[in-house]
Amino acid sequence: MTGLLDDHNEPKRRRTLLGSLRASFLTGLVVIVPIAVTIWLVWTVVGWIDGWVLPLIPHTYRPEQYIGINLRGVGVVIFLIFTVMVGWLAKGLIGRSLIGWAEGLVDRMPIVRSVYNGLKQIAETVFAQTETSFDKACLVQYPRPGIWAIAFISTNAKGEIARQIPVDSEIVSVFLPTTPNPTSGFLLYVPRSDLIELTMSVEDAAKLIISAGLVYPAGTDGPAIETTPVTGPAPAERAAE
Repeated sequence: MTGLLDDHNEPKRRRTLLGSLRASFLTGLVVIVPIAVTIWLVWTVVGWIDGWVLPLIPHTYRPEQYIGINLRGVGVVIFLIFTVMVGWLAKGLIGRSLIGWAEGLVDRMPIVRSVYNGLKQIAETVFAQTETSFDKACLVQYPRPGIWAIAFISTNAKGEIARQIPVDSEIVSVFLPTTPNPTSGFLLYVPRSDLIELTMSVEDAAKLIISAGLVYPAGTDGPAIETTPVTGPAPAERAAE
């Protein structure tokens, strides 16, 4: 009898051992994959910059001529130094004059002008150090009342946009990103009274959007905050209509 019980429990022990090994393997993947992918991306980008910058440096001035080995990342350092010098010169009077003269020359070239102006606008949006940025996340009813989506508050509506919208309250522009790619989305002009501002940071809201609601920021399990959003006509009013 005892032998039969031992034989009956042995498969359970084996399954438990296999389940524990499987759980440990998955946990290891969760730890290793982000680190490995990050290291691979950094290593690849550094190598790409080196391959682009080092051919522009004369062979006699390359560091491997003096230390005997080819150090990865030297091109990145040279690129950073060169970029800082260009930025420093561009802020001066002579640099601004040269840039103005070059941009005037580019404006006379039809195809080159379109490409340059588009790239310049993208670069200024991404890299320019200005105060114009998303500083608050919010909830907005989209695509219809009763369905809520996370968006980012941009600026107050101005000019013709503010004049043409037939609403007496303050109008703000919000960016409604898509999931899981937050770089695309919709620009909406919404009355501020229809928004619910969130206390979470823009970075935490972006993580929530990218993860499709799977990664919540810390502190979201606390008590709910009572809000009074504008949700449109009540059900009784809609039934009467």
